[in-house]
Amino acid sequence: MSDLAAHPDPDALLLVGDIGGTKTDLAVVGSQGGPRQRLAHRRYPSREYDGLEDMVRAFRSEFGGLDIQSACFDVAGPVVDGRAQLTNLPWQLDEVVLARDLDLRHAWLVNDLVATAAAVPLLGAEELYVVQDGERLPGGAIAVLAPGTGLGEAFLTFDGFGYRPQASEGGHSAFSPADELEVGLLRFLWGRFERVSVERVASGIGIPNLYDFLRDERGMAESPALAAVLDGASDRTHPIIEAGIDPASPDPLAQATVDLFLQVLGTEAANLALKVLATGGIYLAGGIAQRLCERLPASGFLDAMRRSGRFRATLERVPVAIVRGEVALLGAASVGLRLRAEAATR
Repeated sequence: MSDLAAHPDPDALLLVGDIGGTKTDLAVVGSQGGPRQRLAHRRYPSREYDGLEDMVRAFRSEFGGLDIQSACFDVAGPVVDGRAQLTNLPWQLDEVVLARDLDLRHAWLVNDLVATAAAVPLLGAEELYVVQDGERLPGGAIAVLAPGTGLGEAFLTFDGFGYRPQASEGGHSAFSPADELEVGLLRFLWGRFERVSVERVASGIGIPNLYDFLRDERGMAESPALAAVLDGASDRTHPIIEAGIDPASPDPLAQATVDLFLQVLGTEAANLALKVLATGGIYLAGGIAQRLCERLPASGFLDAMRRSGRFRATLERVPVAIVRGEVALLGAASVGLRLRAEAATR
């Protein structure tokens, strides 16, 4: 189903894409309807295509040889000088090459966390799970953290007219313990890694590290049933989470792992919020945060976030919320429409 017939002017249209290792969403938005109104939308299995160009050609063909002059794609990985190497796909993307090969006037690449951050000011109350009401200061910076496989971070600043998303690789900064338990965790992980980043503890790849620490260093017993599940799992993260939040009978070791994860995530949320002075709010995005949304308020997350010395009162007033659903495509559309409008004035 498509509303493109009502928008014949190619200059009024923008192709947007959320590119992932498993799936890629492509859509078309227009200046008139804004980033939320998708005039066309399809989801493609990423690995069935040799590159983004082939996928876009298939999308265009499906909609009658779609004539579009501008495109904006968000990608999992840093974008440097208009180029990106995707984390989970053997695709190397270049804005200049994409524009040339797809016969576009403009092609833009943005980091997926930048796109997620760009969506935050557009979200309604039904798209957010409030963890701390707080008091949002108009124009205050906004911090965004997304614990997924890794730990994505971004933030937004207000330029007097609207919010601008800013890229960050803060998840790769060094992990700094906030109490004696975390000091022990850091020492344990030094035995595994030359350098321990925040991502090693506050992300999907970090959760098994926390589990192993509590079992091997702190002496918590591992249940034979969960041990058998984890022994046969290619990814231990999700079985640990599910066992830890099982409403009927949570596994004690897995539950302690989830609690420790939320504690270190709370500290990192405070770190990012203090660095950018996020009086506009802290937002958590991604599948892990959504899965833990009901457990997070009663966990040590808020205590760890507020445990910031002389800035405790500041962080107690900062709104905290979890983003529901997938919003990167919305953010990519928002960024792309702004970039296209700016390009038109040059």
